Amino acid sequence: MSEERRRAFISGNEATAEGGIAGGCRHFFGYPITPQNKIPEYMSEHLPLIGGVYLQAESEVAAINMVYGASAAGARVMTTSSSPGIALMQEGLSYMLGAELPAVLVNMVRGGPGLGNIAVAQSDYWLATRGAGHGDGRCITLTPYSVQELHDFTARAFEIADRYQNITMVLADAILASMMEPCELIPRREMDPPDRPYAVGPHDSAERERNIVNSLWVDFDVMEAVNLRNEERYARAAAEITDWDEFGSDDPQILLCAYGISARICESAVMRAEEAGVRMRLLRPKTVFPFPTQPIREWAERVDAVLVVELSMGQFVEDVRLAVEGRCPVDLLGRAGGNMPSVTDVVNRVREVATKAGVSVG
Repeated sequence: MSEERRRAFISGNEATAEGGIAGGCRHFFGYPITPQNKIPEYMSEHLPLIGGVYLQAESEVAAINMVYGASAAGARVMTTSSSPGIALMQEGLSYMLGAELPAVLVNMVRGGPGLGNIAVAQSDYWLATRGAGHGDGRCITLTPYSVQELHDFTARAFEIADRYQNITMVLADAILASMMEPCELIPRREMDPPDRPYAVGPHDSAERERNIVNSLWVDFDVMEAVNLRNEERYARAAAEITDWDEFGSDDPQILLCAYGISARICESAVMRAEEAGVRMRLLRPKTVFPFPTQPIREWAERVDAVLVVELSMGQFVEDVRLAVEGRCPVDLLGRAGGNMPSVTDVVNRVREVATKAGVSVG
């Protein structure tokens, strides 16, 4: 089947919605919260035109439970929200992990804690990589850094969710949600109903037994078996879909680690390496669960120091430090509250980190 793409100049929110439709989403349940409101608005207009279902729930709690029901019935289903809304969904997400149901969840992160503001932030990293909700389960988490990747990652998230029978989160931010860029759109196409052997079965079907979808497991061994199956899926995901990108010197003195919008700032900093007088390389995770531990560990053997740039007080940096395991110093340039470092800020901090590590700065 042809994958000829249509080129459009659209916002990150619109690209996300189109990616969901291209990935097979025909059921969307959500509740409005800035900065992702354009996604449900877009879905409300476009899904009914292709035989899909859009429903605005009365709250984020209701929305995630509607997602649970649709997934249990065998649908490819999606919801989107922003930080406080994602927090409200945690119980439902945990129930879905316990019931081993796939779905796609998009989080356009805003400032926090609390109601915070609607500005750019990356302070939901722990929420995205250590959740969802209580128990041992986690979301598989993708981190786009452009409008194009928002589109492509959201489309791909449905295949990942199905493959590992798990929730897949697309973790982005307020700037990516609102910014407009050229984007090559995956064509919409008729989607065959996905094979859902675990979904509830029709009452009159002789093709397979009816299932009971449940997340309450009173038997200790049954509950442990659910956790073991989830853990086995995470191990397969780590082997099969861990993804990252690299940019810069092949013989760096300083390794920059950043994801999302922070990585775009760092790319510009790497291009100003001559001004910094330091050779730099950027490692940008495209998945943060599973995390690209091995390439960071390998670079830590070769560089003098690592600088992590993120829009939080320091969350992503913890996983980088776990990967580095003391092989070299790891420093943090973090901003919060909707503030971002400039390219000059990153270049200046690279020089400071290099000097502290004993690197001769040009």
